[in-house]
Amino acid sequence: MKKLACMLALAGAFATVSSSALAWGADGHRAVGAIADKLIRGSNAEKQVAALLLPGESLEKVATWADCVKGSWCGPQTPEMVDYVSANPKHSEYHYTDVPFQLDAYHDHGVGTFDNDIVQTLKSAIAVLQGKDTPQTNPHRFTKRQALLIVAHLAGDIHQPLHVGAGFVGKDGKFVVPKSHAEVDSLNVFDSRGGNNLLLDDAVLTATSDKLIPPGAPKEGGAPASAKSPTKPFHSYWDTTVVDYAMRRSSTRTPEQFAQYAIDSKPAVSVNTGDVQGWPYQWANDALAVSKVAHKDVRVGAVSTQTSKGGESYKVWALAVPENYPVPSSALAREQLIKGGYHLAALLQAIWP
Repeated sequence: MKKLACMLALAGAFATVSSSALAWGADGHRAVGAIADKLIRGSNAEKQVAALLLPGESLEKVATWADCVKGSWCGPQTPEMVDYVSANPKHSEYHYTDVPFQLDAYHDHGVGTFDNDIVQTLKSAIAVLQGKDTPQTNPHRFTKRQALLIVAHLAGDIHQPLHVGAGFVGKDGKFVVPKSHAEVDSLNVFDSRGGNNLLLDDAVLTATSDKLIPPGAPKEGGAPASAKSPTKPFHSYWDTTVVDYAMRRSSTRTPEQFAQYAIDSKPAVSVNTGDVQGWPYQWANDALAVSKVAHKDVRVGAVSTQTSKGGESYKVWALAVPENYPVPSSALAREQLIKGGYHLAALLQAIWP
């Protein structure tokens, strides 16, 4: 127990940062963009996309842009990024929603949703690409290029199950379903912050995955390894770790290779129906269904209180997953990445037939 408490304490500094940095991870987002690049090749959608992108850009290359604006991990901020952040001070909220994973559908103004969440932001960006640029349809004042950059990214995010389905923990340490925003009071019902405050033992996870997942390519370069947290947030696991597992299980090393693997496998991807403005709801509902599987047989354990750099106190929980969890979770991630690419391509072709 002392070891666990120490691990949880050390993890506090890492829990909030890791998921906000790179949702799906750079490779995951690039894979979604690369799939769409291939699927729209030779179409009017490809011409319209090219007209909004800069020379040398592609959907694969810009798919991480909306994450890169959050900091300097992609390099220095460009004037375009600085302008976007200045005009969108809540841009970090555009990437997710927090619907209890036990529910079956996303509903406007439902528990865990908010005006700037991923569904509402996608609707706005899609409207701009459709030419419906009004104060009502475009409250963020996205330019057409910004709308494309945002759609290229959020089409990936919304297929990451923990970017839609969130876990809320009751005071008894079990997952609960709050009936309203007001019930999430940090006294009886706690927000796990999309799984950021649910912590996996990284050593146990690594030992398990080494038995189940094919080894990855050797790391190039001799740079010393950076300090590593002894725990991994559940959200971070779904953002990046399962992408690595999915690519390794697909015998691919790059997003482009994964995209070709995906298309060659001729996947049966669900077809969206109705007006494209409704597609983000369909994607969110699909992600909710997947998030139920992602949380299946996951057990909440010991709780600890942490304090953020800003002085905010919050609770974190140790989390245990089934021993074979890397196998089904990486299979789900592979399916969701492929869906993201196919749905992004279908959306662009529906906007620009």
